[in-house]
Amino acid sequence: MRRKRLFWQLFPTFIIMVLISLIAVTWFASASYKSFFINQSKYDLIARTYLIKDKFSQLVIDTESATIDSICKALGNKSSTRITVIAPSGKVLGDTEEDPATMDNHNDRPEVIEAKNEGAGSSIRYSHTLKQDMLYVALPMNLPEGRTASIRTSISLASIGDALWSINTKIIIGGLVIAGIMILVSLYMSRRISVPLEEIRRGAVRFATGDFSQKIPVYDSLEFGMLADSMNQMAEELDTRIKAIIRQRNEQEAVLASMVEGVLAVDMDERVIGHNRAARELLGISAESSEGKTLHEVVRNIDLQRFVARVLATRESAEEEIVLRDAGEKYIQVHGTVLRDAHGHSIGALVVLNDVTRLHRLEAVRRDFVANVSHELKTPVTSIKGFVETLLEGAVNEPESAKRFLEVISRQADRLHAIIEDLLTLSRMEQDYGRTKISLRLEPLNAVLKSAIQVCELKAQESNIRIKISCPEDIRAKINAPLLEQAIINLIDNAIKYSEPESVIGVSGARENGEVVIRVTDRGSGIAREHLPRLFERFYLVDKARSRKLGGTGLGLAIVKHISQAHGGYPKVESIPGKGSTFSIHLPVVE
Repeated sequence: MRRKRLFWQLFPTFIIMVLISLIAVTWFASASYKSFFINQSKYDLIARTYLIKDKFSQLVIDTESATIDSICKALGNKSSTRITVIAPSGKVLGDTEEDPATMDNHNDRPEVIEAKNEGAGSSIRYSHTLKQDMLYVALPMNLPEGRTASIRTSISLASIGDALWSINTKIIIGGLVIAGIMILVSLYMSRRISVPLEEIRRGAVRFATGDFSQKIPVYDSLEFGMLADSMNQMAEELDTRIKAIIRQRNEQEAVLASMVEGVLAVDMDERVIGHNRAARELLGISAESSEGKTLHEVVRNIDLQRFVARVLATRESAEEEIVLRDAGEKYIQVHGTVLRDAHGHSIGALVVLNDVTRLHRLEAVRRDFVANVSHELKTPVTSIKGFVETLLEGAVNEPESAKRFLEVISRQADRLHAIIEDLLTLSRMEQDYGRTKISLRLEPLNAVLKSAIQVCELKAQESNIRIKISCPEDIRAKINAPLLEQAIINLIDNAIKYSEPESVIGVSGARENGEVVIRVTDRGSGIAREHLPRLFERFYLVDKARSRKLGGTGLGLAIVKHISQAHGGYPKVESIPGKGSTFSIHLPVVE
């Protein structure tokens, strides 16, 4: 149903009340005036009748009908009053208006009957003779022998009606004036009631939308003033509480957003009620897609679903490790606990997701590293121990065999020494340059390349291998010269080991695509594509037998990788089997 404004409920009500009051007052006043005039006219007629009654008493006794009728007509015309004399039998003896002979018997008239019974009688009725309403008054005339005649006077009520109409007209005009005034007063009162209520309503709407900057005016009326004060106090309290809630929510959101761990909250029906950015990234969900949905609809991982269901069912804390395979393999440490409200009732579950994939990978790298180190150290140690045992068993007395065995022991000892040196180098780099930033200086690149070539040139000459350098003098980079030189030496040393005799190795430095690129190119046997992604791992050897024969430890390229990263760059390899390989170090350009 359509609701009306309070003004349009009050104002018409006031108008109706005013109109009803005016109509009632007008009717009552008109009736009172009419009754007053009729009573006054009746008393006046009674007085007139008493004055003329004595004139007719003797004439009625003498039955002077003609005289009575003439007197009635004379007196009636002078006083504008109809006079009727009635014999005891009811016969009309005289009348001001009509011929008595033609008139009916009047003993049945109400005023005549009342006059004989009570000494005076009156009535108001329509006169068929005069065709109008008349006021009749009758008095008895006592005659000898106990007879009673009657004298009746009457006047037309038309004059009273005219007087009443004049009075009623004035009453109506006055009532309309009063009604107009009352309508204006009603309008004022309606607005005085509705305007404050409307202002309070607008204030309540502002408060409902969170706008507490403008208070509701306090009115003079006690009730409206108290209501406005209460609303303003409520607004201040709401403003304080809402600000506190918003502050707490922002703090909670900031804490959750800055957490590395993912946080996921569900209710008792497993509907998602909250999560942070880390949880969305781990589970691959969005805030919009998960709103109001169940965990089964949002997360497609049966292990996580079972874990949450178990926490909700047992209502006890639990911890488990699950694997997510949506976007690669991720190992997630999941801790779940029951959510409780202020009264201690269970309302859901809170799940904390911690990505331990890196720890798993580091553990795998550690296991591989220990296995590789053990394997790499075991080979020379086993070889040395075997040849020493052979010498102790008597081969030391055979000069040729002893010399050959000692040469093998020396080579294995050298290999063992090289492995240990490379391990120590990696360890120093991780400790010194992993924890603190290395010192970098803007230096020419050409000098570093020439220094590295000089270190490797003697070894290259043994195989008639030429090293060709190509680097403009003006190329400068922010580097740690000794570290970068060691990385370049490792690359040139590998190129010499795996290049054919009398071949050419290219060493170059250039500025390309916003980077300083150092390349070492050989014309060796090349490397198959499946080995390229793992070349910079520790102890990774493409051809283990050949690498050990050439003195490789499997740590040289890992050292290159660490040095490149310490400079803010990265290593890269390109190779075509049978045509050679190109190892490069990419460093950032400093303008």
